[in-house]
Amino acid sequence: MAISLKTYTNRYLVIAILAIMAIWALLFYAVLMDEVYDNIDDGLKNQKIEIIREAYADPDIVNTTTFGINQFRIIPGTADENIDKNYFYNKEMYMPYDEEDEPYRILRTGFYTKDGKPYQLEIRTSTVEEDDFLINLAFSLAVLYVVIALSIIVINYVGLTKALRPFKLIMNGLGNYRFGDSKSFIPIESQVKEFDNLNKHIVQMIDQNEQIFEQQKRFIENASHELQTPLAVTVSKLDLLMDDQLLPEEPLSKIAEAKQSLLRLVGLNKSLLTLSRIDNKQYHEEEVVNFSELVMGLLDDFSDLIQFRELQIEVEGDGQFVTKYNGDLASILISNLLRNAIKYNTKGGILRIRLQRDRIEIANSSLGEALNPDYIFERFHKGSQDSQSNGLGLSIIRSIVDNYPTISVSYTYDEDLHVFSVNKASI
Repeated sequence: MAISLKTYTNRYLVIAILAIMAIWALLFYAVLMDEVYDNIDDGLKNQKIEIIREAYADPDIVNTTTFGINQFRIIPGTADENIDKNYFYNKEMYMPYDEEDEPYRILRTGFYTKDGKPYQLEIRTSTVEEDDFLINLAFSLAVLYVVIALSIIVINYVGLTKALRPFKLIMNGLGNYRFGDSKSFIPIESQVKEFDNLNKHIVQMIDQNEQIFEQQKRFIENASHELQTPLAVTVSKLDLLMDDQLLPEEPLSKIAEAKQSLLRLVGLNKSLLTLSRIDNKQYHEEEVVNFSELVMGLLDDFSDLIQFRELQIEVEGDGQFVTKYNGDLASILISNLLRNAIKYNTKGGILRIRLQRDRIEIANSSLGEALNPDYIFERFHKGSQDSQSNGLGLSIIRSIVDNYPTISVSYTYDEDLHVFSVNKASI
């Protein structure tokens, strides 16, 4: 699932900061403890010098064999060349105040008195409790981490919201852009260099697409118009040939086949021209259209074809489906639906019309096989029922409702009936 840029950025920032602070805390703890012990050791070495000096001045000090107020003791030692070396270590010792063992830092060394006797000197001092210090440090860092993380999230949210505002406006502009209408995209000015470049590239891309679109539109319209005249002339001449009583039957049948192919080409040309006009949104005028009356009127126009197919007409309901729409498009839409329901009906089948105030259903009998709603509205898609179809009838319907979405058209399969529904769309 996609997430926003702010969430994506904050997630990685929070994780990265946690890792960085954890590593930094370990290093900080190690450096801090090294500095603490270094300072304590310097103090112990200083005490060592003072105690040895006092031993030279007062020989009785060597009798301090237990730790007392001065926190050192002197015990007889053995002659050794390393007697004056310093050895530091930590040790837990009982502390009466806390009534528990506490950590001490101890310096063990040695010296010789004036009369040359070797003695061992131990000096101790209370040091930090590393476990308590580590807990306190971890708690402090946790609080610091929370504060930093929340600060980054807030700053990042505010900063990115402001920085990404031009990007959101650009995306909204792209969402509102409609192919063939260059004014539907409004360029956005931005102080961010990347967004400004993105905006310029989008404008260039739209201009190029619009130029190509205009060229294609003019080509299709010009080609369709130029084809109409020679096709009409050719069909007329074929009609004249078919009226010639002197022609034998075999040439007449071939002429009829040629005429039928030309009529299909005429229909394809008209359908392509209609699609081009719809996609170019050349149907601007709107009026109040009563689709229920339009359906009944077109049924009368198709009455001869209905009788030829021996279809049973069932009209249910008397709802008046009224909405503002282009009259020509409404006629094309309903005409294509009725023609489709008649043409692909079974011999002697049912043509059911259901009229409601917000819905019109046009249903026809089927051979027990549902159509695929993912493909039936695609251009040049042909089913298995009629290989002579140009595959543009339902595509014109889809183009109408896509470009003029006051109404919508849907398909269902119910009780061996193909049902096409015209609905008032919620937009």
